[in-house]
Formats: sequence, C-alpha cells, structure tokens
Amino acid sequence: MRACLMALAWDAGAAPQVRETACYHRLALDPASDFLRTLKNLLKIVTPSDRPRDSTPDSSPCHDGSPASAPLPQRIRLLVVEASELDYEVLLQALRRQGFEPDCVRVDTARAFEEALNRGHWDAVISDHHLPRFSGTQALSLVRSGGSRLPFIIISASIGEEVAVQAMQAGADDFLVKGKLARLGTALRKAVAAAAVRLEHEQARQALAESERQLRALADHLQVALEAERAAIAREVHDDVGGMLTALRFDLDWIERHASEAVSARARQGLHTLEQASAAVQRLLRNLRPPALDAGLVAALEALVEQFRSRTGLKAQLRTNRDRIDLPEAAAITVYRVAQESLTNVAKHAHASQVGLDLMVQDDVLSLEIIDDGVGLEPGDPAKEGSFGLRGLQERVRHAGGWVDIPVGLGHGLVMLTLPLSESAVSKLAQEIEGATLMPMAAGGLK
Repeated sequence: MRACLMALAWDAGAAPQVRETACYHRLALDPASDFLRTLKNLLKIVTPSDRPRDSTPDSSPCHDGSPASAPLPQRIRLLVVEASELDYEVLLQALRRQGFEPDCVRVDTARAFEEALNRGHWDAVISDHHLPRFSGTQALSLVRSGGSRLPFIIISASIGEEVAVQAMQAGADDFLVKGKLARLGTALRKAVAAAAVRLEHEQARQALAESERQLRALADHLQVALEAERAAIAREVHDDVGGMLTALRFDLDWIERHASEAVSARARQGLHTLEQASAAVQRLLRNLRPPALDAGLVAALEALVEQFRSRTGLKAQLRTNRDRIDLPEAAAITVYRVAQESLTNVAKHAHASQVGLDLMVQDDVLSLEIIDDGVGLEPGDPAKEGSFGLRGLQERVRHAGGWVDIPVGLGHGLVMLTLPLSESAVSKLAQEIEGATLMPMAAGGLK
C-alpha cells in the first residue's frame, strides 16, 4: 500500500495549485478559501479513488498472484447526535475506512432527536456525550424509556470511568473516545449483533408468553367446561338414576309385604343392596356437584368435613367467622374444590392425625387455610411428574381471580387460599404485596 504525505502551504496572492507524485501531495491555497471545506477534502485523501489509474493492484501470495477483491461496504442506517459538523465528517470517514457505507442523519437537539427516532428505522445510534443543548445521557434515556433496544454507542472527547460505567448500566452498548475511533467498526458490529440476539430472545419470550396465555385460556375453558359437564351429569344422575332407584324401592317394598317368606327375604336383601346403591349415587353426586352448595359455602364445607371424619377416622374441624358466605357459584365451587382436594391429599399422603380448616372473610377478601400435622411437602414434591392435583388447584384458583400458596419444607401440611371478592380488594392486595416486596430492598439499602 503506498503512503501519502500531505502538506498545506499558504501562498498569498497565488491561485490554488496541486502537485501530485506517487506518495506526495502539496496544495497551495488562497488565504480567503474555506478552511473547513479544505479539511473535509483532506479527510478524503486516503480513499480508493486516490489510486492512480495506471497503478497495479496489490497481490497476495495466498491467492496465487490474483488481485484481492475488497469486501463490499456494509450498509447501515445511523442516527448521529453531534453538534460539530467537522466531528461528524470525521466519524463518517472513520466508518467508511472500516468497511461501512453509512446512511446517516445528524441531530443536535432533543426535539430533533425524538422526531428522527420516531420517523425512521435505524440500525444504531451514535451520540456525542456533551452537546450545548443536549447530551448522550438524555438521548440514551429517550431510547430506552420507549422500550427500544436499539444499539447505542457514546463517543466523547473526555468521559470519566464513572460516567462510562453509568452509561453502560443505563443501557449503552459501548463508549469511545474522540480521536481514537480505530475500534468504532468493531464496536458497531458487536452492538448490532448483540441487538439482533436481544431481538431474537425478545421474540422467543413473547412467543413463549403467548403460548402460555393460550394454554391458560385453554385450561380455563376446560375447567369451565368440566364444571358444566359435571353439573349436567349430576342432574341426569339425580333425575334418571335417582328416579329409577326410588321406583325400585317401591317395588321391593310391595314385594316384601305381599310375597311369601322366602321371596320377602330376597326382597329385603334387595332393599339392602338398593341402600348401598343409593349411597353410592349420593357420593357420586357430591363429587360431581355438591348439593350442599345450594345451602351456602359454609354448610357445604361443614358437610365435607363431617364426611371426611366419618370416612377416615381423623380429627377434622372447620372454623369460620361467618355463619353464611354468599358467593357466585363459580367462586363457591372453587373454594369447595380446594378444600376437597386438600383433604383428599391429607388422607392419602400426609400421615396426619388431625386437620383444621380456617375460613375467614375480612375486607372483601376470603381466605381458607387447611393445616394438618402430617409430614408436609418436601421441596421437590410439587415438581414431581404426575403431581397434577396441586397444579390443578393453582390454575382453578387463578381462573377465579385468586391464588394458592403451598409452602414446602415446613414439617407439616399447609394450603393457603386467597380470593379477593371485589376490585377494591384486588387493588389493596396488590399494593400490600408490592410494599412487602420493596421493604426488604429498602432495608438492604439502609445497611
């Protein structure tokens, strides 16, 4: 590569002259000529166009003496925040020398920056740190406040380490010092590549969130359909099977009264079997849709606890601060199913001797706690394959607008249901949860 040496000479009263050799340029300029335009021309001196037409291209031994083909410049759209036109031209020339074909717009005020940012599709932003009416920090804040992950590089004549670290923490991709732009191309390519990766990750995250939303919508639909189907089956069993069992009872009673002793004995045996069938039907109806819910949630839970005591022999007690709690049917069924599933888990897995249910309503918030003295859950239990009961509870309650907490590693069983009963209660609980989350952070900052 040939070297070029340039010298500027001021020759008063003489017209501009240019003398050129293979490695030397000398310009004699009129003192009244535009100095800035001359500097711009000088910046363009080391370009492919400077090569004499009859010069022979450089050859590389690894290409068997064939001319080396230069890579095509990379087109890139840049929004440049710069007050100095000269620094802007220096930046453009540095980009061209480092393999870019920049398509740029220069701005130097906040208003112009916002208008350009909203109007165009940019590949990156390059910003000076200090401007008379604007700053790189403000420009970065405007970009990031809108949620954009656009690559952002800060260039400054003098930037301290602390300011640079703050800029990186605020979302800048890199910072460079004016006059040391040798790694500008590398920094820009890395920033653009990192932005592409971030975009892919964000698209994947959005796709995953959309998939989860659809799965939850499907789960909600299935839950509603399941309860509707259960109610329909319960009505059919009650009306059809229940009616036939009642008719059969009348027939067996008549046979017992009017038949011979041997036939009457068989009729009494049939009546006993009929009682068992009726009990099985009632149990099926309670599982499909508890008839006790027609009398209210408290009455239904009292009946559930009584059945649990008689079936398992464990001590069980329901405590509540309300004699009657009126809820929409969907919410009442949700609370009942949580209690039912929790008691079933206690009977199957807890190895407990007693269980207590605390049902409270306060400030438009319903809470239900099921506590047993069994072994409780271990940290890995909720993630076990096939543990759909707990997940089903959580999804059921979430669909109703509440949530379920099932702590692990306590040494005893605990299920906590929280169900806001009004919009104001939802807002109040959200504020309390946010405050509880921020308190440890504030305490940590005071240390």
